[in-house]
Amino acid sequence: MGDLSQDRISLLGMRFYGRHGVYSFERELGQPFEADIEIETDLAQAGSTDDLTRTIDYCRLYEIAKDVIEGPPRRLMESLAEEIARRVLALAGINPVTAVTVRVRKPRAQLPGTAGAVQVEIRRRRQPA
Repeated sequence: MGDLSQDRISLLGMRFYGRHGVYSFERELGQPFEADIEIETDLAQAGSTDDLTRTIDYCRLYEIAKDVIEGPPRRLMESLAEEIARRVLALAGINPVTAVTVRVRKPRAQLPGTAGAVQVEIRRRRQPA
């Protein structure tokens, strides 16, 4: 087994359009969102066999983020991040995801004064069976 604390797959800067936010205009008009997903899993077998079935297909991670962010409106980015993390940890495979870090950003958040980005970051671990 590989060193789980060192084996990671990261998807960075994924961009989607969603209708999330506390304010009704955010849910009506929508806005761009960005997301990062970083998973921890054992990649030793995938590295030594060059076999996709021995790793987590990053296309599946992308689809999870897309489904959640382009899905039904939510008020909080925390809720988006939590749902993405829950779905990623539920992925089945030879080597399960042991931990996931999810970042969700509003790159053009409606802030007083100078516009800027707002980001939520969460980290969740797989619970022992």
